[in-house]
Amino acid sequence: MTTNYEKAQEYSQQHADRFQEDLFELLRIPSLSGDPGHADDVTRAAEWLAEHLQSLGIENARVMPTAGLPVVYGEWLGAGDDKPTVLVYGHYDVVPAEIEDGWDAPPFEPVVKDGKIFARGATDNKGQLFIHIKALESYLRTSGKAPVNLKFLIEGEEEIASPNLTPFIKEHQDLLKADLCVISDTSMRAIEEPAITHSLRGMTYIEIEVEGPKEDLHSGLWGGAAHNPALALVEIIGKLYNTDNTIAVPGFYDDVVPLTDAEREMIAKTDLSEDQYKATTGVPAIWGDENYTIRERLSARPTLDINGFWSGWTGPGPKTIIPQKAGAKLSSRLVGNQDPEKIFSLMKDYIESITPETVNVKIELLTTGLPALIPFDIPVMQAAVRAYEKGWGHSPVFTRGGGSIPVVADIANVLDIPVVMMGYGLDSDGLHSPNEHYRIEMFQRGIKTAIIYLDELAQLSQL
Repeated sequence: MTTNYEKAQEYSQQHADRFQEDLFELLRIPSLSGDPGHADDVTRAAEWLAEHLQSLGIENARVMPTAGLPVVYGEWLGAGDDKPTVLVYGHYDVVPAEIEDGWDAPPFEPVVKDGKIFARGATDNKGQLFIHIKALESYLRTSGKAPVNLKFLIEGEEEIASPNLTPFIKEHQDLLKADLCVISDTSMRAIEEPAITHSLRGMTYIEIEVEGPKEDLHSGLWGGAAHNPALALVEIIGKLYNTDNTIAVPGFYDDVVPLTDAEREMIAKTDLSEDQYKATTGVPAIWGDENYTIRERLSARPTLDINGFWSGWTGPGPKTIIPQKAGAKLSSRLVGNQDPEKIFSLMKDYIESITPETVNVKIELLTTGLPALIPFDIPVMQAAVRAYEKGWGHSPVFTRGGGSIPVVADIANVLDIPVVMMGYGLDSDGLHSPNEHYRIEMFQRGIKTAIIYLDELAQLSQL
């Protein structure tokens, strides 16, 4: 007998061309959240999504206001109270794209070439988001119901750091109540190696400003008795690191969750060789804590990086001065269970303690983001493994993302539910770059896998 998920998969295959055309309609809307000139387009994209959800039989589909750009919400709760409720998160906003950036075709007019859809937002995140919408449609159009309950939370500010999403989640906790959240906004190295991201790093971003004299000084008249602020800043930053390339801030590593043998074994499956790293980045040699592999350093360990440095005269020709001040921007990628505010406090106290008395220092916190660490042995994660094996055709690897997606930690902490990051993109898709693209094969395999994942969740005795 044909199962409901098999019927849904057959439907998705039969309607693959229409699914693609539906996606094209959304891709044609230039929903640039970072450009006020496209505010109407962002609203148009939100309204299009709400109407599309309504047309599929998804209830309460509507555009909901925030203090900034709107959220799209929808729900289908026909599976019953005895079945899990899945919250699907995605975003409909995109980063800017102009043909002058190097696109081969207009970025908001989808083009299919070599089995790929070329358009801004194709993989980040409209294409991957659409996978979940079409998985639910495939169930509703065949069996009339899905095996689990679903809620959709689709935001329009992800590309500008989601400033209004956490307040929205806190205000609508009852509406968004679910047993787990699924996010498809990550990628894999190769089609044959699907990846489930179970950890993302957080962020503490600071700015340091060192001031010396009341104004720029003539180095010939005053040099030798005034501590140059640029030099003082270099001396401060030099003391932030130990000789073994670890971070010298006292207490910095105190809350880091140690890697287990099982986690290190999992990370090793996607490790990079030194030659691969050098070929990809162009660096002449590897740097970092030698107690950890390259992949562990990139994803499972915290960092402290200098992102910007400025002081004095940088124009053409000489200008012999002692600059009045010097500044730097530093970011620290954090891992579980590090607290961004605590890390800022530790860094601030340490920097102030090592600042020479010959200058003044000011440390400002610019932004923070919580790290996320989801165990990969919990039932909803293992259900995802089975879904990839059955739907994708390959067993997935669990990976730790080196970057930050703050909403993951926000959803996990505020709603108190696990977040499963099932990526359906490729690392080579060119997100945020000219000629961003998404393989049609990935889109179709993703729908097939998402359909099976809902069925696997329905069979769990407990979450």
